[in-house]
Amino acid sequence: MLNQFGPFRSIDITPEEFEKETARCLQENGMKITNCVVRHNEKIRVFDGNYQIDVTARLELFGGAELLVLVECKHQKNSIKREIVQALHDKIRSIGAHKGIIFSSSNFQKGALEYAKAHGIALVKVADGKCTYETRSLHGVEDIPSWLSIPKYALYIMEPSGNNGILVSLCSNSTKLLEKMKLESRA
Repeated sequence: MLNQFGPFRSIDITPEEFEKETARCLQENGMKITNCVVRHNEKIRVFDGNYQIDVTARLELFGGAELLVLVECKHQKNSIKREIVQALHDKIRSIGAHKGIIFSSSNFQKGALEYAKAHGIALVKVADGKCTYETRSLHGVEDIPSWLSIPKYALYIMEPSGNNGILVSLCSNSTKLLEKMKLESRA
């Protein structure tokens, strides 16, 4: 029986609410960083044109090193294709950002997962928070007990795994998300 609250179900949220929820999540998760400024719908002008970025996070690490993270929010029914990840990678290079993250309410295609991993872009699946509740019942569960503290949304870090598999990690606190945002030196 398919879990009625599973992370692969779509969520009922407007695109703007989705972007604001993403910004809120980043703001909350940025508390362990010296300074974190998160902006929704930022316009960035660079030598080759203007870019509209759904969410930006400017982080200060180690008492002065600045890190710019570009975040794209994709609230759509179809799975995220490789081309969407490539477009974010192009923006990262053009703007001079350090990292990129795609938050999506849908799944990611294999090519998107592989390209993101190869280029250090984090992929985060946003799901209904009810998917964090699991029970072992023959007949399923109609309602989640009211005494449980279930988040409104749950975040899952998505990565390719061997043999066409997908590694899905519940991001229950800031640690996993911040690990994905670390600056990696690339040759």
